[in-house]
Amino acid sequence: MKTYTIKECYFTLQGEGANTGRAAVFLRFAGCNLWTGLEKDRASAICQFCDTDFVGTDGPGGGKFRGPEALARHVSQFWPDTATSQGAAAPLVVCTGGEPLLQLDPLLIAAFHGQGFEVAVETNGTLPADPAIDWICVSPKAGSTCVQQSGNELKLVYPQDEAHPEQFVHWSFAHFFLQPMDGPDREANTAAAIEYCHRHPQWRLSLQTHKLVGMP
Repeated sequence: MKTYTIKECYFTLQGEGANTGRAAVFLRFAGCNLWTGLEKDRASAICQFCDTDFVGTDGPGGGKFRGPEALARHVSQFWPDTATSQGAAAPLVVCTGGEPLLQLDPLLIAAFHGQGFEVAVETNGTLPADPAIDWICVSPKAGSTCVQQSGNELKLVYPQDEAHPEQFVHWSFAHFFLQPMDGPDREANTAAAIEYCHRHPQWRLSLQTHKLVGMP
């Protein structure tokens, strides 16, 4: 039986993209195929700007879970009873990483559905997403090969050399977002993203509101 390796799991509000403000359980899978997550390897990584700790299982709610049902039950414990009422939106689990599609498989998706969850994924797009996933967000990274070219939202960290917005406008997504790259140039990157969205209305600005208000 498959064992899933989880960095952290917690209840919060989605901080970015089309579902900004929606209550969700965030499930961060350990591991990625574009960087080891170790600072000693950052210079040689395909994605060198990642600001997420996805190494190990030591985060809140993290651990190793044997079998999809065990992990689905674990996730369901983070959804508060008060958040479920008649007419309310379905519980949402956001599978992120690292790269969640290294571990998220059809059996786990089915187990989440069995617990009543809608399943969202935030992926770099280098692996195909199972069509049973309810919400697919792809964030392409320069230097990688993106095979998942359709879904609900494309969220491009901006700017990236060799990953320009015009490369992606013909992909099959309902929403196109530019998200300013965080770091020492965040203000300049935000201004550049705003200016690009002004000139190209197909794109919308996505801000990491969880960082702005201090949410996890």
